[in-house]
Amino acid sequence: MQAERFNLRGLSDSEVIAARLKYGANSLSFKNENGFVNALKGLAKEPMVILLLITSGIYFISGNTGDGIFLAFAIVLVAGISLYQDSRSRNALEKLKDFSQPKCKVIRNGEVLEIDSTSLVVGDALIVEEGMSVMADGRIVHSNDFSVNESILTGESLAVNKDSSSPDPFIFHGTTVASGLAVATITAIGNQTRLGQIGESLENIEEEKTPLERQINNFVKKMVIAGLIVFLAVWAINYSHTTNILDSLIKALTLAMSILPEEIPVAFTTFMALGAWRMMKMGIVVKQMKTVETLGSASVICTDKTGTLTENKMSLAKVYTLLEDRTSEAKLKQFSKAEQQLLSLAMWASEPLPFDPMEVALHAAYAGFARKDERPDYRMIHEYPLGGKPPMMTHLFENAAGHRIIAAKGAPEALISVSLLSSDEKKRIASAIEAMAVDGYRVLAVGETRFTGNNYPARQQEFNFTFKGLVAFYDPPKKNISAVLKEFYSAGIAVKIITGDNAETTGAIARQIDFQGADQRMSGDELMRLPEKALSDRVETTNIFTRMFPEAKLKIINALKAKNEIVAMTGDGVNDGPALKAAHIGIAMGKKGTEIAKQAASLILLEDDLSKMVAAIAMGRRIYANLKKAIQYIISIHIPIILTVFIPLALGWVYPNIFSPVHIIFLELIMGPTCSIIYENEPMEKNTMLQKPRPFSTTFFNWKELALSIIQGLVITGGTLATYQYAVSQGADEPLTRTMVFVCLITANILLTLVNRSFYYSLLTTIRYKNNLVLIIIGVTLLISASLIYFKSLVQFFGFKHLNISQLTISFMIGFISVIWFELFKWRTRTNIGL
Repeated sequence: MQAERFNLRGLSDSEVIAARLKYGANSLSFKNENGFVNALKGLAKEPMVILLLITSGIYFISGNTGDGIFLAFAIVLVAGISLYQDSRSRNALEKLKDFSQPKCKVIRNGEVLEIDSTSLVVGDALIVEEGMSVMADGRIVHSNDFSVNESILTGESLAVNKDSSSPDPFIFHGTTVASGLAVATITAIGNQTRLGQIGESLENIEEEKTPLERQINNFVKKMVIAGLIVFLAVWAINYSHTTNILDSLIKALTLAMSILPEEIPVAFTTFMALGAWRMMKMGIVVKQMKTVETLGSASVICTDKTGTLTENKMSLAKVYTLLEDRTSEAKLKQFSKAEQQLLSLAMWASEPLPFDPMEVALHAAYAGFARKDERPDYRMIHEYPLGGKPPMMTHLFENAAGHRIIAAKGAPEALISVSLLSSDEKKRIASAIEAMAVDGYRVLAVGETRFTGNNYPARQQEFNFTFKGLVAFYDPPKKNISAVLKEFYSAGIAVKIITGDNAETTGAIARQIDFQGADQRMSGDELMRLPEKALSDRVETTNIFTRMFPEAKLKIINALKAKNEIVAMTGDGVNDGPALKAAHIGIAMGKKGTEIAKQAASLILLEDDLSKMVAAIAMGRRIYANLKKAIQYIISIHIPIILTVFIPLALGWVYPNIFSPVHIIFLELIMGPTCSIIYENEPMEKNTMLQKPRPFSTTFFNWKELALSIIQGLVITGGTLATYQYAVSQGADEPLTRTMVFVCLITANILLTLVNRSFYYSLLTTIRYKNNLVLIIIGVTLLISASLIYFKSLVQFFGFKHLNISQLTISFMIGFISVIWFELFKWRTRTNIGL
């Protein structure tokens, strides 16, 4: 776009710097929140930290300074780990915010530049055009058939026409351009804009939690309540035996600590934030965290054709003139007089500063044959933007001598309906359209009319046009699109094409890319006439929807959602906004997408590459699967800790208090990194994209999976208690018994980490998965555990005892057996499936 066409130079670099220093950055910021301080506040409310503080205080009061210091140190360590995880999540989200920052166009130093909206300054010359969102308040200095939707501020849904002479010649931040183009001088940015002043009243609105988040929070709350009940019961039992209130309290707190699954919410936040960050590095910007959760469930992808399935590199391919009833190859560049007139009118019907690939091609064709470029001599005096069903657009140009050119282009059906044509002419046109469309060409019709005066019709369809001919463009399919479709199909995901193009052209492209259901088509008008029940059935069985408009697109999305499909929708234009917003996963194109499309979407593909959507769905499935593994691991390992503490006490065994708070907190410190670090870093299993999409209604904790985790935990409990009884039967004292039980539990924990990396593939397969953190975390766990058993000072502090080879082997073997049995379960699962 040339800045000289607007006769503006804009701000200089020095003026931009001065304005930024004076007015600041163009961003809405209300609360002065400190992420680190908020994280500390949240930490202070954590039940585990509260329990540690209470227990540490009791130890100090009762004179047990060593244990008190250890627990105080544990508080610092737990806080450090939590703050680190929170920092990782916040940093990932901040990078996402930077990446998804809207762009805008400004004139500076006489050149048109694209900048981040935060870089706008007061005094900038901002260019806004159809489909864009206004990024600051400004006064219009130049406009061309400009209208803006201000419903976000006024509640009025109809677009308002504006120009520099209007009673209200201003544009406002947050509004969207409905048609035309305008240049405005920025008068207010950030919190000083009208939207910024209104926005301060919205700052306390909290984002609604997702279904998965609610399920996890409910589970954790139930565990906290259970912990409180058991805590009171154990305190009462201990007190009745010893009448020592502080000692009883410590033992009850030990059990309460073992019950709290505080790793689960940490794991959820970490997985979602880091998953979004990983996708960002792949060129996929996730605007809403809930999208990560939804991705793995996507069952239908509705995609447009141009620029998604095709290259969006429109080249002029054929020209048909009604006057000559002849179709010519555009690549020969030997146009007759009638063809030159047709192409000239098609160019005048395009935007003066084209950005659409077809309009760029038309301007290039005109420049190639025009002896004199007349474009600088004419100015647009009126414009009818693309509209109608099917759509068309009309431009009125006039030169200094008063000569007018009124040209229209659009869907052939639209121009045919507003032109005076004989039945023979309509047959010839239909024949030409069919011949072009069957080869996959995008076909536009071109018309011309005459009009004097300035009392323009309200609608372009009120003109009587002379039908001039057709121009056909070829947009080749993307080279990788057939492979992308195969990946969607193998993942159990249906693909539907929703396009504004005609049925023949779309069908031809669909056949070229091996699209399933290329012959099942429906038009927008046909769809809108269907009753609700018939629509619901047809939408599921039809895969190509042509001549679509916003209402029809939205109806398709809602009909699919009513069928319990999880719908992903790609789009780039203004008319895609409602459907993108309604879809479970709205996908905007990063390069050719309008700002309205990007705002409505929940995910942006930076390179306009649909193959990235395959990667996004795979990532969504991987995150969900890994989070499930992490939480199942947490449930399984918490059960033996709880029961190993509770059963000896409840049944009055010889050593009723086998573990103290220092042992529990040590085990908690091992489990936290295991679930949040190891499982978050796990690669995707090879069968992940061969499975059907997970129904979104499926609860995270279904009974079969929950029962499996409980059984794993109970078997490990059987192992720890068997170790306890074996040690006692061999005459072991309390420290030796405790050590053997501890070794058994640590062994089971390590092996559970490895075994639960897959609930389908064997340990021999998963051990080859690429995850360097597994060896690091397990190595550190083994090193610290060995230190507790064989370093004298640590042995005394933890109340342990050295184990000989026989005792160590027995403890290790029982822990090993209590977990490895699960491999037999997985083998049986694979055998039943037949793989």
